[in-house]
Amino acid sequence: MTPTWLTIVSLLSLALAFGSAVTVLVDILVGNHPMMAVMKWVWPITALYLGPVGLWAYWTMGRASLPGAHGMGHAPEEHARHSRERPFWQSVFVSTTHCGAGCTLGDVIAEWAVFGLGVTLAGRALWPQYLGDYTLAYLLGIAFQYFAIVPMRHLAVGVGIREAVKADTLSLTAFEIGLFAWMALMAFVFFHPALHPDSVVYWFMMQIGMLIGFATSYPMNWLLVRRGVKEGM
Repeated sequence: MTPTWLTIVSLLSLALAFGSAVTVLVDILVGNHPMMAVMKWVWPITALYLGPVGLWAYWTMGRASLPGAHGMGHAPEEHARHSRERPFWQSVFVSTTHCGAGCTLGDVIAEWAVFGLGVTLAGRALWPQYLGDYTLAYLLGIAFQYFAIVPMRHLAVGVGIREAVKADTLSLTAFEIGLFAWMALMAFVFFHPALHPDSVVYWFMMQIGMLIGFATSYPMNWLLVRRGVKEGM
């Protein structure tokens, strides 16, 4: 049985995360801040799993120093210029939010789908979850990366897809490795019987897993941006 204190902590954490995401979303919609279109999706999703840390990141790396904030320049070009001006660690952090947002959105959709359909393999839902999570995370991560680099580089569709795959495959895989390792601990070590997506504790645990995924993806993004494989944001 799940301890009461853990349920309370889970509710508080998820409420903070949801409030942070709503705050970011409202600020984006009401403020009409100049930013790349894809970032209007990335920042709320980032706050949804990073909570107050995601809100802080948006305020310090997204909103407070938005490209074009003091002029009417074209957002993609301004964003590319601004990414070269911000500290490198911040540029990598914002780049990491791209694969993080795609992974998070894909994971949430896949987790509910596997649970709703009652899919299992070898008696466990974890293996279909891995497959569904990675597949959707990969597709959405590539899409997020595509809509980031194509406006910045003015690429054709085919070239944009190829560059997005090259830029995001390793980074999103690094994210999922961190998350999947935590999910394995959830399934085999921490909880017996296993938790399910209809539990607030499950999503609190997944929130921790996504934070771990961000941490495991950051070094890969650092390397990719440093070598010019991926755009700094």
